[in-house]
Amino acid sequence: MTDAALYFTAPETVEVRETTVGPPDDDELLVDTRASAISAGTELLVYRDQTPDDLPADETLDALNGDLSYPLRYGYAASGVVREVGDDVDPDWAGRSVFAFAPHQTSFCVPPDSVVALPPETTPAAGSLLPSVETATNVVLDAAPRLGERVVVFGAGVIGLCVTRLLAAFPLESLVVVDPIERRRTLAAKLGADRTVTPAEVGASAANDADGANAAVDGFDLAIELSGQPSALDDAIGVVGYDARIVVGSWYGTKREPIDLGGRFHRDRIDITSSQVSTISPELRGRWDRNRRMSAALDRLDWIPADELITHRIPFERASEAYELLDSTSGAPIQVILEYS
Repeated sequence: MTDAALYFTAPETVEVRETTVGPPDDDELLVDTRASAISAGTELLVYRDQTPDDLPADETLDALNGDLSYPLRYGYAASGVVREVGDDVDPDWAGRSVFAFAPHQTSFCVPPDSVVALPPETTPAAGSLLPSVETATNVVLDAAPRLGERVVVFGAGVIGLCVTRLLAAFPLESLVVVDPIERRRTLAAKLGADRTVTPAEVGASAANDADGANAAVDGFDLAIELSGQPSALDDAIGVVGYDARIVVGSWYGTKREPIDLGGRFHRDRIDITSSQVSTISPELRGRWDRNRRMSAALDRLDWIPADELITHRIPFERASEAYELLDSTSGAPIQVILEYS
């Protein structure tokens, strides 16, 4: 049958092209997509041509084969319903709501072990947020927040907000979120941040406790950088204390900013580490694998208020409008999803 898929064809250009999907092989499911979430981080780097062309799209996801050069299909947050099953697949899969790391397209074929069965009450839109919750789960596992710590999160995009919601469940002394957009700061406070500040205010705010009173602190124990802006890493170095930890969940692509590593960073023994969802931290691999992490994320999917994070729902056939919106400075979108009729 004829379907359609989204292709990135040139800088700031996407096209919906016809493609052929199905019928499923004997060991596959045929899934009709209902919603797919657009990553305002990685996908915008692809859209803006800010990724290394020779870098594999994602070596851990079968659906994203090849590299990041144009033209390419990309996307990894598809939620849909199983329409048909192969001869060797349990027929009980038919009609089930599932999530898959699949590019933006109207339908796709995958083996059952490549999908996550969603709870019956989960809407397709909420299901498309599962990879964001999984990424947030991975960030928090890597950050390993401790009782009584002062934590700051840079960036209140979708991942930053999900991380904020997870961190709010920990017995921290304080949780501060930094973002330039008022709408995002308001939502961060609703999700559990004790205090929210703009990037311009962060230096002064670091010396205040959660209720705004002066506090005698040397700095934050833990900073998590999720803004997508390399300059925020320099801000994080500036506000953490001696022997503090900085976890970088952002992928900057080809973006570059000068980072001051010649001052406090060196003498204060500040630790900077990366968090990347494609793999599990070496310290956790003896007990954690991707299935356990996904299970933990799925258990917390309903912690995330999907209707508040999803600020824009755009029909798949008008996908170019979605990327133009995310690439603009107006509208302050948080999560944009594509919906399929």
